[in-house]
Amino acid sequence: MVGKIKGTGSYRPVQVWDNDKLSHMMETSDEWIRGRTGIGQRHIASQGETVAYMAARAAGEALRDAEVRPEEIDLILVSTMSSERIMPCAACEVQKLIGATGATCFDLNSACTGFLLALNTAQAYLGQHIYKRALVIGAEVLSNLTNWQDRSTCVLFGDGAGAVVLEAEEDAVYIQATHSIGKGGDALTCTSRNQPEFVEKGTNLSATYMQMDGKEVFKFAVSKVPEVIFEVLEKAGKTKEEIRFYMLHQANQRIVSSVAKHMKEPLEKYPMNIERLGNTSSASIPLLLDEWKKRGKLNPGDWIVLSGFGGGLTYGASLMRW
Repeated sequence: MVGKIKGTGSYRPVQVWDNDKLSHMMETSDEWIRGRTGIGQRHIASQGETVAYMAARAAGEALRDAEVRPEEIDLILVSTMSSERIMPCAACEVQKLIGATGATCFDLNSACTGFLLALNTAQAYLGQHIYKRALVIGAEVLSNLTNWQDRSTCVLFGDGAGAVVLEAEEDAVYIQATHSIGKGGDALTCTSRNQPEFVEKGTNLSATYMQMDGKEVFKFAVSKVPEVIFEVLEKAGKTKEEIRFYMLHQANQRIVSSVAKHMKEPLEKYPMNIERLGNTSSASIPLLLDEWKKRGKLNPGDWIVLSGFGGGLTYGASLMRW
C-alpha cells in the first residue's frame, strides 16, 4: 500500500517581477536572461506572504481538490530551505492555519530535491500503515536568500508554494530512487547569518545569500537526472515510451532540454512553466503538477516520472501512476 495523489494546490505571490525590472536593478537584459535560463518573470513575496502562509494557502486548495477535511489529515510535511522562523517549524504553522488538529508535523530541507524527498518520506509512513492521509508541501521565499546585485544567481529564483494530498490505496504505484553527492556540495551553498563572522554590523553578507557554480550544477544535472530516471524505470520494469510526462524540477530551461536530449525523448513530454515562475526550488514540482492537473493534461492511469535535483548535491526520481 502506498499513497495516491488525491488533490493538488498552489499559491503564487501577487507581486511579479519581469526581466525588464531586473534590468533596472543591475546590468542585465530580457534577452540575456531568456537566452541563458528561459525565464521571463518570477513571483516575489510581499510582506505577510511567508513560507507558512503560502504553504497553508496551497494546502487549503489541495484539500478542497481532494475533498478531504483538514482534520482528516494525519501527517503534514513541508519541504523548505527558506522558512523565516526556525521554530516552530513551518508544518506546525500550517497545521494551525488550516485546522489540521490531528496531524503530526515536521519540515524537511533538501533544497531543490526537497519536495521529492518529502513525498518519499510520506510514502514510507503510508506504506507502513502508520498514517492514511498526508499533506506534502513545497514552499519557498527564495527572494529572502537572493543577492539582487548578483546577476549570475538572482535572475533564476522566484517564490511560491505547491501541495499534494496523498491517501493510502492498495492499488497505488510509487517507485523511487534517490542519491546524494556530498563532496560536490560546494557547487550550491547558502550560509546562515547567525554565524559569528556575520553578526557584527558592517560585515559583508554576500556569503549568506545563495552562491552557485553554474557550470558544475549544469553538468551534474544533465548527467545524473537521466541516470536516475532510467534507474527508477528499470526498477519498475517500464520503458521510457510508456511515460506520459517527465515532471522535472524547474531549474533552467536548458537543463530540462538537455535531459530530454540525453534521454532521446521528445521535449513535449517534459512540461515547463519556468518562463513564468522561475526556479522555485522545492515548490517547483508541486506547482507544475497542480498547473498540469488544472489544465486537464493528466489522465487517470498515466505513468508520470517526477525528478528533483539540487543542493547537497542531491537528486532522485519517482515513478507514479496518476
